[in-house]
Amino acid sequence: MSQNTELSSNWAFYYIGALFILLGIAFFLIPVLARSGFLSGVKIPWIILYVYNSNGFYFATSPILIIVSIVGVVLAMLRR
Repeated sequence: MSQNTELSSNWAFYYIGALFILLGIAFFLIPVLARSGFLSGVKIPWIILYVYNSNGFYFATSPILIIVSIVGVVLAMLRR
């Protein structure tokens, strides 16, 4: 009765991959929902979701994710 050690040692990568897939779906759906007006009545804090629209161009982003990414890049550069 041997376990598949490769599968059991890489379980974190599978969960991180699933998380990235879900984030990708969310990042795709948020601008579509914003363009359709579905999010117009929902009060989401600007730090979580910022939607910019001008002349039919919609851009949705998450400032908190940008901040976390910048901090991660800076920490990675400092560790080198």
